[in-house]
Amino acid sequence: MTDKKHPAAPWRNFYGRRSGKTLRDSQRGYLEEDLAALSPGAVSWEDNPGRDPLDLAGLFGGRDVWLEVGFGGGEHMVHQAGQNPQVGIIGCEPFINGVAMLLGKLRQAGVGNVAIHPGDVRDLFDVLPEACLSRAFLLYPDPWPKKKHHRRRFVTPGYLEPLARVMKPGASLRVATDIPDYVRQTLEQVPRHGFEWLAERPEDWRAPWPDWISTRYEQKALREGRPPHYLTFRRV
Repeated sequence: MTDKKHPAAPWRNFYGRRSGKTLRDSQRGYLEEDLAALSPGAVSWEDNPGRDPLDLAGLFGGRDVWLEVGFGGGEHMVHQAGQNPQVGIIGCEPFINGVAMLLGKLRQAGVGNVAIHPGDVRDLFDVLPEACLSRAFLLYPDPWPKKKHHRRRFVTPGYLEPLARVMKPGASLRVATDIPDYVRQTLEQVPRHGFEWLAERPEDWRAPWPDWISTRYEQKALREGRPPHYLTFRRV
């Protein structure tokens, strides 16, 4: 989202919802009581005008770091955090209702190896150190189905170039979507930005990952007859 207060801020338009239905009292409590403690650090222009890199070693104690872009209701992120206590996971989600849902799940699960940026992932890319991520997830991203809106998709240079910068050589990128045209654009664009696709046969992108947990968005796709696709890339 554009911040005109800082002279060096790039011109960025954010497309999508920031909030939805009225939050329940419990969800407002999660945001007020838990969110600040789970911040990955100074991400905003106001708090970090020099764009100093985040101290990920201090944040996660030297663990490998993963990133989930747009975690929705948070079920996948909580699952991965619980199954992989040896890593730290940063979740990025501008939709505040989703952030509140994740915070509630984190309380129930009791996992402590997560951080949350409730905003545009491009701002987080600005302050992530180079080659710091071991894995990234892009799961059921907003499809922006109209052709004139395809430039808003994540699988475009404005997102993929900074993503490639912050991923380690050999790091994996997982993309799940039920939109065939999103698959097309993903396979066209992601390999152009320093990644190789690991599938060799159609069967390799139709089967979920071994550690996958189905999300609400996948369940909706299956109910509506749209088969999911699971794409795995490696940073080269």
